[in-house]
Amino acid sequence: MDLIDAAVLNVALPSIQRELHASSTQLEWSIIGYTLFFASGMITSARLGDRFGRRRVFQLGLAAFTVSSLWTALAVNPEMLVAARVAQGLSASLMVPQVLAMLRAEFPPEEQSRAATIYGLVFSVGGVCAPVLGGLILGADLFGWAWRPIFLVNIPFGIAALIGTAVFARESRAERTTGTDMGGLILVTVAMVSVLYPLIEGRLLDWPVWCFLLMAFGLALLWGFLRYERIVVRRNRSPLIDPQLLRERAPVGGLTVATIFFAGAAYPLVLTVHLQTALGYSPLRTAVTMIPFAVGVGIFSPFATRLRVLGRPLAVIGPLIAVVGMVLVLVAVRRYGTDLHAPDLIPGLLICGIGVSMTSGVLIATVIAKTAPWHAGAAAGLANTAIQLGVAIGVAIVGTTYFGLLDAGREPVTATTYGLLVVIGLFLLASPTAMILPGGRLTFAWGGAAQRSAADGKESAVTTGASAPGNDPVGD
Repeated sequence: MDLIDAAVLNVALPSIQRELHASSTQLEWSIIGYTLFFASGMITSARLGDRFGRRRVFQLGLAAFTVSSLWTALAVNPEMLVAARVAQGLSASLMVPQVLAMLRAEFPPEEQSRAATIYGLVFSVGGVCAPVLGGLILGADLFGWAWRPIFLVNIPFGIAALIGTAVFARESRAERTTGTDMGGLILVTVAMVSVLYPLIEGRLLDWPVWCFLLMAFGLALLWGFLRYERIVVRRNRSPLIDPQLLRERAPVGGLTVATIFFAGAAYPLVLTVHLQTALGYSPLRTAVTMIPFAVGVGIFSPFATRLRVLGRPLAVIGPLIAVVGMVLVLVAVRRYGTDLHAPDLIPGLLICGIGVSMTSGVLIATVIAKTAPWHAGAAAGLANTAIQLGVAIGVAIVGTTYFGLLDAGREPVTATTYGLLVVIGLFLLASPTAMILPGGRLTFAWGGAAQRSAADGKESAVTTGASAPGNDPVGD
């Protein structure tokens, strides 16, 4: 359900904009509101599952996600849509982190690898099918409800999942539980909103001084958050992010690379809007046009397990492959202009998908394998959270560039060009940044730490880090 919503919304944005008379910034917030609150709630929600029962918290999140999907479908204005999307993000943050932990509780150790593989396969298949399903629903215009059925479809799925979980899933809890750092959660969420709000709204307001002051305040809050976490540790309480994690190269590298690289993953916002509004593509045709990216992800997935042992070199090469793909997409957009057809984008999207799959898979694996064993699960969870934050930041940066040029009266091809150039720049920056990660081959052993690192819904790598060379302090 989380995957369907994430994949389908981009295709539905033009339809939503027309019906609700939404501004471009409100479209951005419909994505960022979901992603930001999903990211900020994941670590805390995993602990809630450990303490109160994973099945119980999963069911609570699933029920809330189902209700908030109905709320989203009933939105009558952009403000209601954004509020409902925030509720969906919070609901997803309760639901998603429990899944892999529940798999671990349901299956014996010798079957966990197979179960995790099937779990990952669901995402690969869903990545291809979800946009097409969304395009079909939008194209069918069921009951004359336009985009609303793409959210209403979550209701029967949600009810079925609630019944299935109640009948077949067992309750499980962690033997040892930790507290919930609500103060840290509030601080980091307010800090991110303080940075992203002026970044998105500033261009419409002609960048008043308060926008820059608010961004500076957000950055200061992030510094204050780190100081606060140290105080939490000194008081023998459980922090949202253990400050010791930020003294190891693997978590720092994973956090940095994930944020930068997945900011580039905001490219669908530019392409889907361009294809529909500038070129007149239908939602279904747009969805089918974007399939080669998911195919590229699927092509590399069978090789990911074998190649991930290479570690850092793969994390350096992956973004460069994604750059090649995006450059080919950009060349096609520039060359064909308003005569652009879906086959023109196939090579670029396919190659970009391979690069994204290569980078995301090895990134989480490196963080787990190169972090001290007692921090491996928390580090992987932090990297997955960084992926979601990166997407939110990318939507803000890429969207501000793209929509800003459109609002300024520039040609759609020109606006798309600059939007894609920002994406290419982010991918390029991620490649040398990956050198922060510790080097050396990776070694793996199945266990509990990685199972705790429920993926963000886009990439699932279920591995556990054994102690490995390379747990060096950042300063080394």
